Amino acid sequence: MNTFSDPQKVIDQLEFIPGQHIADFGAGSGAYTLAIAERMKSATHTKIFAVDIQKDLLARLEAEATHRNYSSVHIVWGDLETPKGSRLKDDSVDMVLVVNTLFQVDDQKSLMNEATRVLKSGAVLVVVDWSESFGNIGPQTKDIVSEMTARTLATEAGCMFEHALEAGEHHYGFVARKK
Repeated sequence: MNTFSDPQKVIDQLEFIPGQHIADFGAGSGAYTLAIAERMKSATHTKIFAVDIQKDLLARLEAEATHRNYSSVHIVWGDLETPKGSRLKDDSVDMVLVVNTLFQVDDQKSLMNEATRVLKSGAVLVVVDWSESFGNIGPQTKDIVSEMTARTLATEAGCMFEHALEAGEHHYGFVARKK
């Protein structure tokens, strides 16, 4: 197992269907967005929404997606801690990824509520985050959101835990489904 979370290894554990609408909440530099776009590059009508509050990261991600000719990637500036902050429609997305994001936000509950709001009924929520601080890499110990807390947040937002993911030695991951 790799020490750090490997986007390719995580997405290999997920089921993708051509035509899906997928949102990467807190997309950052786009590691997951780009890995999914590569996997789905021949799928028509697939949309991958890379949502983040940091405009500079979104600009770089957009440039990289354009360079790789990933027309399925759609850049969305949004504040995920604000109601309707992702700017995506209610019940419009087949999968939301929240990867290495919970520890960065002040209001994890609002973020999970926003993820659930945009998910279609029966759609998938994927959460991957740091399980511990690792030297000077990753979040400070005080900022870590435990797996149990993340599962509780997902449940309280209206999703049911389905199964764990192998996410790396210093990460946890799980799949939940909107009720």
